Amino acid sequence: MARQKQVEPRKRLPTQLADTLNAKTDNDEVVYIPKPQPRATNDAPAETTLLQLIVCVAGIYASFLSWGVLQEAITTTTYTLPATPLHPNPSSERFTFSVFLNTVQSTFAAFTGFVYLYFSSPKGSPIPSPFPNRAILFPLALVAISSSLASPFGYASLAHIDYLTFILAKSCKLLPVMLLHLTIFRKRYPLYKYAVIGLVTLGVATFTLHHPTTSKKKAAAAATEGSSTWGLFLLSVNLLLDGLTNTTQDHIFSSPHLYTKFTGPQMMVAVNLLSTAFTSAYLLLTPYISTHALSFFPLSSIETALSCANTNELSSALSFLARHPAAAKNVFAFAACGAIGQLFIFYTLAHFSSLLLVTVTVTRKMLTMVLSVMWFGHRLGKGQWVGVGLVFGGIGAEAIMQRKEKAKKMKEKEERKAL
Repeated sequence: MARQKQVEPRKRLPTQLADTLNAKTDNDEVVYIPKPQPRATNDAPAETTLLQLIVCVAGIYASFLSWGVLQEAITTTTYTLPATPLHPNPSSERFTFSVFLNTVQSTFAAFTGFVYLYFSSPKGSPIPSPFPNRAILFPLALVAISSSLASPFGYASLAHIDYLTFILAKSCKLLPVMLLHLTIFRKRYPLYKYAVIGLVTLGVATFTLHHPTTSKKKAAAAATEGSSTWGLFLLSVNLLLDGLTNTTQDHIFSSPHLYTKFTGPQMMVAVNLLSTAFTSAYLLLTPYISTHALSFFPLSSIETALSCANTNELSSALSFLARHPAAAKNVFAFAACGAIGQLFIFYTLAHFSSLLLVTVTVTRKMLTMVLSVMWFGHRLGKGQWVGVGLVFGGIGAEAIMQRKEKAKKMKEKEERKAL
């Protein structure tokens, strides 16, 4: 009987590799070959869709248009105290507690974001933590601080510059966003992006400059001319803080290798929790800090920033709302609209980019002016029509170029698969 060659025992893969690799014998050696990935059964494209963009933009517009109306109602309405036998002609007062208002809004937003996280998490899976690791704490704290300080610096600048200059500079906030992306995060953009940013900024500026101004506004502008340099400095700080907020958020979303995968609702909960902590600390500590020290921080409204009574803003705001229940309703509605709007904002940041978000928020202001003119039957001047054309021309050009880029990437992806 011929002697048979002993069969070599079959080599087995480790358990941790068995699910992802195959074994193949070649020249008495084991070669590991990746298993082919199963084809996705869902025919929907992986990238974000046009419908998502429309929903995000519509949600931002609807939420923050309502938010703006309520903000104006809260800050400009004069509330009269009830008449009493001792005071038959009571005095009137306005709500001027901006830090308290921001604290209420951030509290609502943190709660809303947590509820969204809870119901959007798959059954049986833990709720994603808003602070998944220590590395993410610093950029999140940076976002919370910059967003908490940005608007107070903007309000402080209005004491030294006219409102037209303020609006004009705010309409150009796309520039600091791109500048910070280039300088801090070393991010590069295609040439058409720079052209789009230039067109949108130029269009909004042109529309705003050709908006008719009244003699009252011109007089106010002339009265504040002497301190305009300081006002422009404060406004520059506001724009840089806005840009820092947007670019840092974009950096967090685009760096999963540094901070793990982070979603919009997680960002919303984390940032608003930190903002609530910072502003609450301000409200609780200011009664124990001298008014002279507070004068260096424009955290309160202009009219009351240096008022000794307003150093206890928390108790003053609560007393005001107790005296005026209508104001309390507006404050809570304002916070609710802001919280819902932030859901759309953070969803947009997670699925698109901060530049797109800034484009939406900047053009929202101009669209509001256009709709107002159309609603009341006013006529736009030639310069304003030029501004409208520049803005929507830039946005349309960006949409066309992005569509071409996506089509090119899809084609390259299909070619790689064919190989």
